Amino acid sequence: MLSFIAKRLLSGVLLLVVVTSGTFFLAYLAVGDPTPGLLGNSATPAQQAALRARIGYDQPVLVQFWNWLSNAATGDFGTSWRNFQPVGDQIALRVPVTLSVVVFATVLSAVVGLAVGIACGLRPGGLLDRGLKLASVVLFALPGFWVSLVLVIWFGIELKWFPAIGYVSPEQSVGGWLRSITLPSVSLALGAIVMVAEQLRNGFLQVTNQDFVRTLRARGLSGRRVTAHVLRNASPAALTVLALMFVGLLGGAIVVEIVFNLPGIGSLTQSASQIGDIPVLLGLTAVTVVFVVIVNFLLDLVLGWVNPKVRER
Repeated sequence: MLSFIAKRLLSGVLLLVVVTSGTFFLAYLAVGDPTPGLLGNSATPAQQAALRARIGYDQPVLVQFWNWLSNAATGDFGTSWRNFQPVGDQIALRVPVTLSVVVFATVLSAVVGLAVGIACGLRPGGLLDRGLKLASVVLFALPGFWVSLVLVIWFGIELKWFPAIGYVSPEQSVGGWLRSITLPSVSLALGAIVMVAEQLRNGFLQVTNQDFVRTLRARGLSGRRVTAHVLRNASPAALTVLALMFVGLLGGAIVVEIVFNLPGIGSLTQSASQIGDIPVLLGLTAVTVVFVVIVNFLLDLVLGWVNPKVRER
């Protein structure tokens, strides 16, 4: 088990280095000289040269990369080119907002998707099963921002059940915090619920038709215990989809945070991309990859517990 954990940790570190390195060079090539965008078209060549020296952009690209990588390894992501504030501090202020929404959406996807998937697996072809198929077609055909706008108009403006925009920190009010993240989380979770439910439903039906399930029933085990065995064998695919959904929800948070006016890393990514603020973009990439590595590591541990054969890979 220790070697299994060590391999997963090593692969996570390699993924972090590769993705951040690739992002650095791609951003360097895409942005080019950032000083006109930072200073405006009216800036003089002397002012542009002074800014390039201040942000270290006058150095060779490999020197810039090494300086960033060595500092990032210690948790220092540099300073923003827009406001010259530490990138780590800006990200730290916004990460709780995005994590609140994404984690809540993931929990909703897991709980509701689990319940719906089991119900559809127990009664294939039933009303709920047909509704799941219809929902999968409808939700994947609708743009995410359109669903978010509908939720804002319906539940935020018309019914006034939840705030239409804005974010309340849990330090201010736990109830206000839950109300402020409910609509964004539901908007993110709708598609994920359908995917988790479908994967669990399909896996449930596949396992149910296997010989060991018929043997368990022939031995006189109760329906609840048989369902527990089936669920354990059918869950890996759904868990994998749920982990992938977490990564996808981080990306989807950009649109949701714009619609709901949330001060998370999604809105920070948008503003940094518009002006080519490479240090902020690199810091956001590194933090996002860390989240992905942690989620994949936890998924591997759960799958290794559910299916011991996974540990042998």
